[in-house]
Amino acid sequence: MGKSGAAETGVGELKKELRRLVKAIVEGDDGRVETYEDAAKAIAALKDLRFRGSGNSNGNLANQRKAERRQTSVAIPEHFLCPISAELMRDPVVLASGQTYDRRFIQEWLSSGNLTCPRTQQVVSDTTLTPNHLVRSMISQWCTEHDVTLPPLDDEQEERLITRKERNALSRILDKLSLSSSIPDRKQAVTELRLLTKGSRSFRALVGESPGTIPLLLSALSVPGLNNDTAVQGDIVTTVLNLSIHDSNKKIIGDNPQAIPSLIDVLKTGTMETRSNSAAALFSLSALDANKLKIGELGAVKPLVELLEQGSPSAKKDAGSAIFSLCMVHENRARAVREGVVGVVLTAITHQSLVDESLAILALLSGHQEAVEEIADTGGVPPLLGIIKDSSCARNKENAVVVLFAVCMHDRTKLREVGEEEKSNGSISRLAQSGTSRARRKATGILDKWKRTLHSTHYSY
Repeated sequence: MGKSGAAETGVGELKKELRRLVKAIVEGDDGRVETYEDAAKAIAALKDLRFRGSGNSNGNLANQRKAERRQTSVAIPEHFLCPISAELMRDPVVLASGQTYDRRFIQEWLSSGNLTCPRTQQVVSDTTLTPNHLVRSMISQWCTEHDVTLPPLDDEQEERLITRKERNALSRILDKLSLSSSIPDRKQAVTELRLLTKGSRSFRALVGESPGTIPLLLSALSVPGLNNDTAVQGDIVTTVLNLSIHDSNKKIIGDNPQAIPSLIDVLKTGTMETRSNSAAALFSLSALDANKLKIGELGAVKPLVELLEQGSPSAKKDAGSAIFSLCMVHENRARAVREGVVGVVLTAITHQSLVDESLAILALLSGHQEAVEEIADTGGVPPLLGIIKDSSCARNKENAVVVLFAVCMHDRTKLREVGEEEKSNGSISRLAQSGTSRARRKATGILDKWKRTLHSTHYSY
């Protein structure tokens, strides 16, 4: 066995031993001092194996990953790579500095006592990590298109380290949720479940392993005395959102006949915060293609488009992420166009609101004939040219030129507007030289078509 194989085996054995020791400590079955000492030794040995020879340098690790990536046949878009690890992000999160990182690497950075953003060196007083739903959806789409399979998250096994205390807590909650319990008890149980599923990965896994929990939770939405209580409704939706974060629960929730319809009902009638959480839950569930189809068929697209247009800023982001994810399957693209998503996102781009999400949705719809026609007929070209000319975001420029290319191929008269912009500012030519690989291809295609049009017009006289 090679050195790397032996090291991996050693790491696996140490992790297994460490889980056993931690479980013994947490459940109180072993109060011996030696157990704590053995756990400390296992952590030290694991750290030594993990970082030996690396100098514990994020920069060296990034350079190594870049070198490995150059040997692969598929070029990963730069904005899908974690700035720390230079690996394809599996769980992208946003730091307070506005930079996106893979959760496990930025958590390790912060846990080591660093209070700065690794990329900008900006001091961050708030170390809250916010999921970047849009980037995660775009990575998922890219992986599907390029037949790339992401390995499971490293913490999947740790999530299953369920303690006796958590099992007892769930048992008490289920007793309170039962049909024989009083309204106050059931209300309290819903709140407790929300709090526990928010803070504990292992508890989320435990609930998924308990088949009766989710139906019992959702049944509270139809109980007199609870069904009109906005606080209870909010707690239930948030609990479903929390549970859906655990990958194994996505199918369980999606297969429950009450779950998705309940989320859609709340999406239509709930408070703004609850509607936002409902959209976020639908986005999380839509990571499975089977759930994408169910969510679309059950009527979620229309209220999501309405929320994208009328919601609070955070609700709009959740709705935009959900729509983007749902539109990865062709059936939902027609639904989104029919419900007016093109007009909503064009208005958002024009008003410089939710630009990233709106452009991503338009790029996804650029292969849909009716969407392209609507963009062309409703003045969509000028805001797209504005993004290409003025935006500092390479991803937004790419999405804008992808849409513009589709519009110009559909309606050649739009090449006149492109030509006027090109003559005045040369924006398309610059993008053809310095954009992402996809942006360069699309920009070059537009320029070629425009030049041929000029040539044919010249000789027609």
